[in-house]
Amino acid sequence: MAGRGRHRIPQAGDAGHDRRGAELVNTLKIAGAPISWGVCEVPGWGYQLEPDRVLTEMRGAGLTATELGPEGFLPTNTDELKRVLQEKDLACVGGFVPVVLFKEDHDPADDLAGPLESLIAAGAGVVVLAAATGAEGYDSRPVLDDAQWARLVANLDRLAGIVAERGLLAVLHPHVGTIVETRADVDRVLHGSSIELCLDTGHLLIGGTDPLELAKAVPHRIAHTHLKDVDAALAAKVQSGELTYTEAVKAGMYTPLGTGDVDVAGIVSVLRDNGFDGWFVLEQDTILDGEPAGEGPVRDVVASVAYLRDVTS
Repeated sequence: MAGRGRHRIPQAGDAGHDRRGAELVNTLKIAGAPISWGVCEVPGWGYQLEPDRVLTEMRGAGLTATELGPEGFLPTNTDELKRVLQEKDLACVGGFVPVVLFKEDHDPADDLAGPLESLIAAGAGVVVLAAATGAEGYDSRPVLDDAQWARLVANLDRLAGIVAERGLLAVLHPHVGTIVETRADVDRVLHGSSIELCLDTGHLLIGGTDPLELAKAVPHRIAHTHLKDVDAALAAKVQSGELTYTEAVKAGMYTPLGTGDVDVAGIVSVLRDNGFDGWFVLEQDTILDGEPAGEGPVRDVVASVAYLRDVTS
């Protein structure tokens, strides 16, 4: 893992950051995500910024593409959605879609239907599935029996097929507080399903998986990436139960790339060396208490873009 403080974090006022950030986007296919501005689907997560500010700041940070964010953040009307993205000069790369996959009396295709139509309308290429628990938030999760696991992996392949029929790619996002959190959970999916993965460097680390090791082990199964850096000390408190996931996020568990304990540069290098041509989505989950004064969350996004520029130049 990378040690903290090895790289100076450039700031929004540094000369040339917009121009060179745009060059990096073209080279590495970098996108943003509204969660870096505190926009989240979890009720009570924190103050939710307006889309206009988030998308304007995203574009100003040198990013040319975004994930959609939670349902309701951007318009559900497909014509309105396309208009908003065009006005902000942003492409859509995909969206995070939590689905309940393990319940016998629930069809996860129903969870997928609305978001899939929005993603198709927005011109996205990727549907980022998460194996939701059916409860709100990410602070606890049930233990499944073998029959429930078999249903889950079968549903993953079924949903991937539905998505493929519409011309998009479905990937599974291992995520803290979902059914697929730990390395054992990830291995169940890898062995029981053919779905490809979203490599989320933060959620994997918090769930007990070394994301660099996973990238080396199964590069052919990784089709989409969420780049996060993590304060490992706070992650350890989540693993021990001393803090909930939400409490740790509020305490600053996610940090600008290059300032935490994830070897982000190594992961990007391994994936690119293995022919990865998918999207790197910048994500630093944050919780806001209110309307930010000054720069706010975009400061960390700009720093992360600049870090990636430095380590891949």
